[in-house]
Amino acid sequence: MVLFRRLLGDVLRGARMQRGMTLRELSAEARVSLGYISEIERGQKEASSELLASLCQAMDLPLSDVLRDVADAVALEEIAIGVVASAQIAPARPAGDVVASAA
Repeated sequence: MVLFRRLLGDVLRGARMQRGMTLRELSAEARVSLGYISEIERGQKEASSELLASLCQAMDLPLSDVLRDVADAVALEEIAIGVVASAQIAPARPAGDVVASAA
């Protein structure tokens, strides 16, 4: 099973280390307890959207970059364990259908 929180923690830890920040520095900058950040990085706790935004801001990192990196990691794990998407998010439209008109 793919755990989003573990992959998110891996991405956040990698971003923090790439920036040369310690947990203590990130904690002070983001105003989040060091222990809680550590649990998030180890995939033991879920990060709220507000907390995630605070961590990203403290690292001067766009949230969209973090989510994209996590999505890529999820996709790789799904491939590794043989998860195959059995349904599309939206069915394909037949050619020639008009979706919207500017008339």
